[in-house]
Amino acid sequence: MKTLRALKFLVVGPLLLVLLFFVNLLTSPGHWWVQWPAFGIAVLWVLSLLRVLWAIILMGGLAAFAAYVMKQRG
Repeated sequence: MKTLRALKFLVVGPLLLVLLFFVNLLTSPGHWWVQWPAFGIAVLWVLSLLRVLWAIILMGGLAAFAAYVMKQRG
């Protein structure tokens, strides 16, 4: 379940950042406050990416192991 939320955030995070960028551009173009939420979103995005990659590696390893066992059984 956490992996699915992480996968969802990989899409939603950048979209949220684009929305915040335009809000910043329209409300206070001389003061770039969007850099602080962007930093937080970037950190969370990287952590989400690592969680998704870990799940892919784990599932790939399990699939390879299952294929190996099935091959050995004939």
